Amino acid sequence: MEKKNSILIVDDEVANIKLLSNILTSDYNLFAVTNGSDAIEAAKKHSPDIILLDVIMPDMDGFSVMDALKDHEETKDIPVIIISGLGGSPDEDKGLSRGAVDYISKPFSPIAIKCRVSNQALFINMKRELEALKKGTGK
Repeated sequence: MEKKNSILIVDDEVANIKLLSNILTSDYNLFAVTNGSDAIEAAKKHSPDIILLDVIMPDMDGFSVMDALKDHEETKDIPVIIISGLGGSPDEDKGLSRGAVDYISKPFSPIAIKCRVSNQALFINMKRELEALKKGTGK
């Protein structure tokens, strides 16, 4: 049986965590936190394959969390997909320019969530396979 990829969901609204969990739980191992500082600690502890990160949170916004993740060696390469109810391209541009790999607007479309996350998981798994092949051949 193939190992499931892991996802860290970061959103201060528990209803959003539940919705995302319902959409993704059959295909991924999920972890969830409700604030930015816990997100940084959970990313270090669990080394998720992907992070779904809300932009608007009370203690630390998603952009600050992204900046902190990029500053740590063990979390800097984890792909981050921004999730936001703001729906505007300035925030999408801001997230992508800070290193996010994608942007998902609220309200969530289950099909869009599944497709965008599975695309990132596929990319991650292919990258790992390529790195393993390179190590095996000494290149």
